[in-house]
Amino acid sequence: MRFYKIDLLTLLIGLFLFASCKSSNTIGLDVDPETAVSGELIDSVTIRTETLREDPTNTNGISRYPLGLLNDPVLGTTEASLAMSVNLPSAAYKIQLDAALDSAVLVLPYASEFYGDSTAIYSVDVHQLRDDLSTQTAFMSNKDWAFNTSSELVPNGVIGNFTGRIKPNTPVKYTKVIGGKPDSVVAVKALRIPLDKQFITAQILKIPVNALTNDAFFNARFKGLHVSVNKARVTGRGAIAHFNMAGTAGAMLEVYFKQANATTAGKIDTVADGFPITPTKNPVAATIKHNYTGTPVETQLSNPTVQYQTTYLQGTSGLRNKISFPHLANLVQSLGGKVIINKAELVVPIEAGSDVSPFDPASRMALYRYDIGGQRVHIPDVEFLLRDDSRVVPSYIGRYNSTNKNYTFIVTRYMQELLDGKTVDYGTFLAPTVDYDLFGLPTSSSRSVISSFGNTTNKVKLNIYYTKIK
Repeated sequence: MRFYKIDLLTLLIGLFLFASCKSSNTIGLDVDPETAVSGELIDSVTIRTETLREDPTNTNGISRYPLGLLNDPVLGTTEASLAMSVNLPSAAYKIQLDAALDSAVLVLPYASEFYGDSTAIYSVDVHQLRDDLSTQTAFMSNKDWAFNTSSELVPNGVIGNFTGRIKPNTPVKYTKVIGGKPDSVVAVKALRIPLDKQFITAQILKIPVNALTNDAFFNARFKGLHVSVNKARVTGRGAIAHFNMAGTAGAMLEVYFKQANATTAGKIDTVADGFPITPTKNPVAATIKHNYTGTPVETQLSNPTVQYQTTYLQGTSGLRNKISFPHLANLVQSLGGKVIINKAELVVPIEAGSDVSPFDPASRMALYRYDIGGQRVHIPDVEFLLRDDSRVVPSYIGRYNSTNKNYTFIVTRYMQELLDGKTVDYGTFLAPTVDYDLFGLPTSSSRSVISSFGNTTNKVKLNIYYTKIK
């Protein structure tokens, strides 16, 4: 009987221990980032951060298009310009022979992202592209698009200009012409740039009929438009605004002309036609230029082996950080045995005093890694959350905490897989983002200055809560 009791006790203890040990595949799945986690804490794991240039990226079809000039006292200057195809209002489009142009406006609807000085004065110029953009096949962020700087009709090449403050949150009122109905005053959040009447008359109203047959024929003649900021006429620090070029947003070349009424002799109608601008039909591309001359960024890019007190991250395909854990593999040995990670969090603080308006910290960061082929992929903790068909990263991940002035990422699964040898760190990276994209798309222009591991007052940390197992 005595041996029976001992065997039963042993069995119960064994079952208890088995139930207490979790597979690394389930670690951290039910952890609430705001909930205290039991276990020992180690927060001295060495972290190396390095400022890197972002790779050029495809810009056709992005969710927000950047335009502007930003003079950052720490990160230097950023220029963003746009090249766009213009499409016909409809197939086999027709204009009456007696049509006379009243006015033409380039309409660029604002997107939500604006970064910089909202009080600055901007001068935005429009030129005609030199080549047909619709026939191009690559639209990388570092590609310049040639445009005409002079013509017979427009000696200086500027076919449109807007000068003033850019106010993305302020609706602009204008009179909308509606065929067969009274005109109405409407308000839209868009940049409206008046265009040269002679140019539009020659390039749209007076072109051969066959050029209006389809978009391909039209673009072969019209080429497209280039929009940029006149650097010499920008005041203050400047800014980068973003525009929504989705088909439903209403980006277009809006043309108003007068023509004879089709049924009533002597009556003149005012007609408004919109020539849509959208990458769903033909290309729209962005060009980004960063100049880091004379800045701390230039120093870091030129001396990548040095660990600096701060590192830099910048949107508009500017800068990202490589994050390394050079001694993580030795953690098991230093702790005297294998560990189960109950929770691991990477805490990335901004440098004190770097968040002075208008250079606010980036609202969000994306943390990602390279796979064995050098492709950008989500870390395991984020990948686990994308098991549904939407593949949308939850909005709370990577958000800036304005109270604590940092970004925090749960990396429990990632660290466990690295310790267990199930995953190899081919490179881990941090970059500014709005939509948690991994590819450095120029859909955000914000920047952050972060404190590195060697910072004496505040530093990036990896907090690991663990339990030792035998």
